[in-house]
Amino acid sequence: MNTAEQMHDNVTLIKEASHARKLRRIEAAVGEIMSALGLDTTNDSLKDTPKRVAKMYVNEIFSGLHENISDKLKSFDNTYGYKGMVLVRDIPFHSMCEHHMLPIIGKAHVAYLPTEKVLGLSKFNRIVHHCSSRPQVQERLTVQVADLLSETLGTKNVAVVLDARHLCVEMRGVRDSDAVTTTMELRGSFADEHRQELLQQLR
Repeated sequence: MNTAEQMHDNVTLIKEASHARKLRRIEAAVGEIMSALGLDTTNDSLKDTPKRVAKMYVNEIFSGLHENISDKLKSFDNTYGYKGMVLVRDIPFHSMCEHHMLPIIGKAHVAYLPTEKVLGLSKFNRIVHHCSSRPQVQERLTVQVADLLSETLGTKNVAVVLDARHLCVEMRGVRDSDAVTTTMELRGSFADEHRQELLQQLR
């Protein structure tokens, strides 16, 4: 085995150990919460709940915290010279409010104006899902999606609009089940000359 292979194996072992450590810590913490609530953690229905929650947090809901997706966002040369707006609407997403750890459920609308590069349509969904798979506030999520899109395409002409329900509003506090929050990050020409065109398409 050469030095490069050894280094790769060492890095893999370190990542696996760190992953297992996270799972154990979260599992223990969830068990403590359940015990504090007076739940019977030996009950057949509940005994594996801490383990299930730990796997869900690390592998799914919060997977975007440490995942690097840059190698999955390959752009292509704009050989056909398309200059019009590209708008992908109604991308479903789920995130978690970092204030109460309750779900944010919404749809993202993402647009850009191509220059030298274009992006495969599925990559918009991947960007939204990556940025939403972590504890979030909607405003930051909107900016992060725009940042990653702009960086990937090498253009400032990007727009991100999110419409979302917040279960921390619906399930606690005011308990308002009808409120929808909209956030917008309009950059480059979407902040002025293409703003009305975008908003008209979204309507």
